Amino acid sequence: MTDFTSEIKTIPYNQEKVYEMLSNMENLEKMKDKIPYDKIQDFTFDRDSCSFSVNPVGNVKFSIIEREPAKTIKFAAEKTPIDVNMWIQLLPVTENETKMKLTVKANLNPFLKPMLSKPLQEGVNKIADILAAVPYN
Repeated sequence: MTDFTSEIKTIPYNQEKVYEMLSNMENLEKMKDKIPYDKIQDFTFDRDSCSFSVNPVGNVKFSIIEREPAKTIKFAAEKTPIDVNMWIQLLPVTENETKMKLTVKANLNPFLKPMLSKPLQEGVNKIADILAAVPYN
């Protein structure tokens, strides 16, 4: 498995509020306008999962597989050509400030790794930027 880790982002909201928003996938609906439609389309959401279409991969589904209240949310990908897991870690800085880090583990074979490493790292950073910019109130 290859790890792709975002930069640590500071979110100017309380850790519990950030966790409440991110641990319910239905809240991603509020972030839809920040996602580039030329790359990702056909979003559907429920509390525990979201699915979307990525060109040229096709349909992808992420489901929450574990929640550690106010600290960690772990996801597993389904319907993907490679095994992918993702988790969001939250750490309080002050009462109204939270640090967030996003990590993706992907099982890339030696042929795909050189081609996918850069786009995956860029994607992880972009997702972290979007999550850090969301209003959590």
